[in-house]
Amino acid sequence: MNTSRNTVPVLKANIDALSWSDALGRISQWAARHESRYVCICNAHSVVTAGLDAKFDSVVAGADMATPDGAPVAWMIRKLGYPHQQRINGPDLMWKYCELAAQRGNESIYLYGGTAETLQILQGVLAQHFPALRIAGAESPPFRAATDEEDAQTVARINASGAGTVWVSLGCPKQEKWMAAHRGRVNAVMIGVGAAFDYHAGTIQRAPQWMQNAGMEWLHRLCSEPRRLWRRYLVTNTLFVIGAGGQLLRVLTGKR
Repeated sequence: MNTSRNTVPVLKANIDALSWSDALGRISQWAARHESRYVCICNAHSVVTAGLDAKFDSVVAGADMATPDGAPVAWMIRKLGYPHQQRINGPDLMWKYCELAAQRGNESIYLYGGTAETLQILQGVLAQHFPALRIAGAESPPFRAATDEEDAQTVARINASGAGTVWVSLGCPKQEKWMAAHRGRVNAVMIGVGAAFDYHAGTIQRAPQWMQNAGMEWLHRLCSEPRRLWRRYLVTNTLFVIGAGGQLLRVLTGKR
């Protein structure tokens, strides 16, 4: 595992250039020590949003690790000097980590986000695939801002559970802002994984593998939920292409 951190500016967001073993190893080390850290999983939408929203930009910049989730982000990192960069995406990161945690048997995870129905299904799926996995808790927060008292109770439950990692599925940018606000309070590694809970529970169908490999997972999601996601994918993807093209042109002409 490479413990040094190499970040690459993709548009204005600094994203880690790293392997799967690097990502899993760092989270494992932090979790074993119950360090309060957070990990952002960054796709084109995240990178563009960081350039438009100063508060979100500071959240991504302050992350302990920011992985290249979307295929376009990984592609940019490859073009910028790391030719073997893979996608380190949320659903697969969660699945791979649960497998490792089950094998180790000495740590537990906490699930935060999603609906109560999704969480119930998800716990059953994880138990079926990883019988030795210890799930310390699962919590579906209200779809409104929590009161200070509710928030304090959530932090107390997570810390009392002894979990080493908290997998957060609140959607972007809500989950990233939640993690940043709770670093120093939650004694675990927080990882924002977007729709991973729904994917693994089967409540949302993930794109087939060939679409994932071709960098077209976004198109599958757009077709699945066009009214909710059209702006995210059509507008921000266009802005990403424009920004990435400009950045690569500056690199090629030596005008960084």
